Amino acid sequence: MPVVPLHSSDYLPRFTLGTVFTGWELAVVLALLTLAAAGLYAAGVSRLASRGDHWPVGRTVAFAAGILVFVLATQSGLAAYDTTLLSVHMVQHMILSMVVPLLVALSAPVTLALRTLPHRPRRWLLAVLHSRVAKVLTFPPLTLLLYVVSPWALYFSGWYSASLQSAFVHELMHVHLVVVGSLFFWPIVGVDPVPGRVQYPFRMLLVLLTLPFHAFLGVTIMSQTELLGGDWYPNLHRGDLGSWLPSPADDQHLAGGILWSSGDLIALMVFGVLFVQWVRASMKESEREDRRLDLLEARAGQRRDAG
Repeated sequence: MPVVPLHSSDYLPRFTLGTVFTGWELAVVLALLTLAAAGLYAAGVSRLASRGDHWPVGRTVAFAAGILVFVLATQSGLAAYDTTLLSVHMVQHMILSMVVPLLVALSAPVTLALRTLPHRPRRWLLAVLHSRVAKVLTFPPLTLLLYVVSPWALYFSGWYSASLQSAFVHELMHVHLVVVGSLFFWPIVGVDPVPGRVQYPFRMLLVLLTLPFHAFLGVTIMSQTELLGGDWYPNLHRGDLGSWLPSPADDQHLAGGILWSSGDLIALMVFGVLFVQWVRASMKESEREDRRLDLLEARAGQRRDAG
């Protein structure tokens, strides 16, 4: 029986950069979830504006960018070819596990919800944020462990092979990548009042610890002779798509390089975000201290005048 990619008809044309933007497919469940998230965020921003309350434009831009990148990863030509080329899947992997969580964390959706929800739903949300489960799930050493270990479990167990043959497992993998990435990045770069937030030096350390992980996993994928996905990619190469598909070994080598290089590049971007946040937090703290000292000096002057 011939092997056919999950997201294709009987034949896919040669993959190019252009097909990323022309090979769109509608994943109904993910599309509905995306529209719901975008609608809720837009409604929250609109409600604040109607009350005359300020909401930073940068947060809205970050959320819109996160939604667009998520759609690009799950609905565009990347999704159409993500079971045909391991290298394309790896681009999708890095977008879903790093870029989308980073952008959504910067958009502060929890803060927006707390400022716009009615009293009872707001109380429920606060109960969730203060729950023991939330504290455990956002405990930094645990989130780092999940973030580091889950790709190894994905690629070196039967999970990845199953995702190539089952649409349900495939979409579950996408959700898993976003959730694990969010649990890791949200307490680090997010501005929401979530548990697990630590001081900036420790946040820098957590991001730093991901660098050797990306390098080691990328090099392992590049150098191993056993193909990820078992016979899936060789069977595709022997079929009709073999007229343009690269050899599975060459494509796997490229995929490992993408994971290594893009992982480190995005981590450096996170360092930049953290540095800016750290500087701003220090400036705000300095301003608060200046106001406190000015107030103490004014009170001391009043006492001298009264004396």
